[in-house]
Amino acid sequence: MFVDSVELMISSGKGGAGSISFWTEKFVANGGPDGGDGGRGGSIYFKVDNNTDTLSALRGRRSIKAENGRPGEGRKCYGRKGKDTIITVPPGTQVVDMETGEELLDLVTEGEMVLFLEGGKGGLGNMHFKSSSNQRPTYAQPGLPGITKQIRLEMKLIADVGLVGYPNVGKSTLISTLSNARPQVANYEFTTLTPKLGVVLIGEYDSFMMADIPGIIEGASDGRGLGLEFLKHIERTKTLLLLIDAANYREMKYQYETLLVELQRYSETLATRKHAIAITKIDSLTDEEVNRLTEMFLVDIDLEANKTLYKYKADTKYLSYGFEKDFGEKLPEEKPLFVLPISSVAHLNTEALRYALGDFVKNVKEEENEEA
Repeated sequence: MFVDSVELMISSGKGGAGSISFWTEKFVANGGPDGGDGGRGGSIYFKVDNNTDTLSALRGRRSIKAENGRPGEGRKCYGRKGKDTIITVPPGTQVVDMETGEELLDLVTEGEMVLFLEGGKGGLGNMHFKSSSNQRPTYAQPGLPGITKQIRLEMKLIADVGLVGYPNVGKSTLISTLSNARPQVANYEFTTLTPKLGVVLIGEYDSFMMADIPGIIEGASDGRGLGLEFLKHIERTKTLLLLIDAANYREMKYQYETLLVELQRYSETLATRKHAIAITKIDSLTDEEVNRLTEMFLVDIDLEANKTLYKYKADTKYLSYGFEKDFGEKLPEEKPLFVLPISSVAHLNTEALRYALGDFVKNVKEEENEEA
């Protein structure tokens, strides 16, 4: 079962109490205090593991608590330290404080082990409190309490390219064609019920990660459909590929602007991500119809922005889009980097899309490095 959000009460262990003890042995008079210290309580750690892809192991658990430290004993014996608790999570998991809404941890690196809550310190035994004026101390410290936090774990997939589109637009077919992912593919809406990841190979030593989420429909920001629930899984992506269905009863311009509006309503930052457009299912149309629909969809020729795509298919016209404000609100000004008609089933322009996305991702990463 795919679980991407859980709420937990997390507690580190309490420190053990110090011991009140006095040395009593035959032929030893006035042995003195010998109470040992209590052990430290167990700590809570988070560990990132690539072999874990959901939070399902934590589903149904209301609380997780580390072991308490053991109390000290006589003969200056220290109490045993409480066992630490390690919570294993997939890469991309965020730890959020439910009381304040603050993001406490962002766990993205494989093998990373992070101390989250430290166990309480053990109390000192009475052997520490002897003095010339108090040779028989009858006091020892109690252990310090552990720390308790109410948290929410949210898993956000880590990918380079996020696929966004209406249901049944061809996202699952595309990711299965370009990558090693094998999602369910069927001819009905909302086939994809959970996000999917796939690795797209460009060359022998070059690749990028692609994420597919359930389709977005009109009113997704008001809770309709499934897409809004999973939009958090493409929040980390720096590039988006918007899929527009050429065979859909909805006009392509309407599909595109709807997607932009729903992205903007969900997150202003996500709506301004650099993006490209793939017009899908062109295998059901003739070349003339594809070019006609593309020309209707796009205006204002910009050869510089689409120069790379002319190398892939020089006989198709690629133009930049003219925005219209049909939704009563201002759409993002960021224009798509390229527009490419494709057919995942017939493998038309899919290789061109593979390399175009590879260049797209590489350029965005280089821009980020320069800004940093």
